[in-house]
Amino acid sequence: MIQATTTRLRIAPVDHRPTICHVIHALGVGGAEVLVDQMLRLLSDEFRCVVAVLDEIGEIGERLQRDGFTVRFLNRQRGIDRGCAKRLREFADQEGAEILHAHQYTPFFQSMLSRGFFGRRPVMFTEHGRHFPDHPSRKRAIVNRLLLRNCDRLFGCGGAVRQALIDNEGLPQERIEVIYNGVDLASLSKPTTGAREHIRREFHFAETDFVAVLVARLHELKDHQTALRAVDAARKAIPGLRLLLVGDGNERPAIEQTLRTRGLEDCVTLAGTRKDVADLLAASDVFMMTSISEGIPLTIIEAMAARRPVVATAVGGLPELVEHGVTGFLAPARDDAQLAASLIELYRRPELRERMANVAAKRADGKFSLDGMLNGYRNVYREVLQPKHRGFSFGLGRRDVSSNAAENGGRS
Repeated sequence: MIQATTTRLRIAPVDHRPTICHVIHALGVGGAEVLVDQMLRLLSDEFRCVVAVLDEIGEIGERLQRDGFTVRFLNRQRGIDRGCAKRLREFADQEGAEILHAHQYTPFFQSMLSRGFFGRRPVMFTEHGRHFPDHPSRKRAIVNRLLLRNCDRLFGCGGAVRQALIDNEGLPQERIEVIYNGVDLASLSKPTTGAREHIRREFHFAETDFVAVLVARLHELKDHQTALRAVDAARKAIPGLRLLLVGDGNERPAIEQTLRTRGLEDCVTLAGTRKDVADLLAASDVFMMTSISEGIPLTIIEAMAARRPVVATAVGGLPELVEHGVTGFLAPARDDAQLAASLIELYRRPELRERMANVAAKRADGKFSLDGMLNGYRNVYREVLQPKHRGFSFGLGRRDVSSNAAENGGRS
């Protein structure tokens, strides 16, 4: 007798979330890369996010892959790599991506190019910062106008970045919105117990030392040499002045040489790459940034949220973050004398440090929160996915948009 057997079929659950394909140069350690990582993880309740990496997967990309996210390396070649654009289109098609969200200009160009002439997939473009020097390009402006379509959305991470897209990329100002970068304020407000003491003990700082921390990759655009000159000038007036440089990069040998030349080994410490930024900020008295070019750096938002006054150069989007005399002090790029004077004033006036710290924390919470940024992009994704916004037409049709979308949780 033949007995019938019952076979249970396992049917994979259908994922009804819309798919967003993020396109980025690389996923190493950097501000834009961290934001993409957060967007993948924290918007996953509503959107399925995948990543196309043009140049290098990097540390964050490898971690995302280990955690089950789809990250595809496209191996972009120099110049106008149409093969990369084709691979991007094939990957987006394979994953069923409904939106390409490009971070920085080259990923934006590749995303537009990937559509060919008849592709209908909307492209979102977020510019997180600008290269230095930043000059107008007539060639790029023409290409942008040819490839841009009405269904696309354009964003700068701040007002200065938005203006650069208008002036240097020829993008229409009525099409460009602002969503400010945001940080996880809750985690920064809770450093580990005893952080100030154990960090100072780790780096052999005394409790009475006046500690400035600078968190940035060791790159020429961050201009650590100006910070070193400022500390050299200020240390005569600030007993126990210490500068903690957090980050790594190709400028490390030059920085080490300056430390030896100026005799700064005892008051400047190279900490390398660290993940305990909240603890480092808790151990500091002031945050420094001496860049010659910036967008809206997350590290300054982190410092403000951690109640630290900021001494920085007035470049790029930094004046949008730091109000001179209110949440910190600003100086012209490479002006080590004024930066030194600011450090000295903050050292001599602890009540001013406290007042600036309180205002900075309120400003970070009101304008630069991670939730505010994520809600801004969440609302834009929803809007772009609506059928009425999926038109095919080319060009620069006018759109009445707010240039300060993040303050209203997305669009006004």
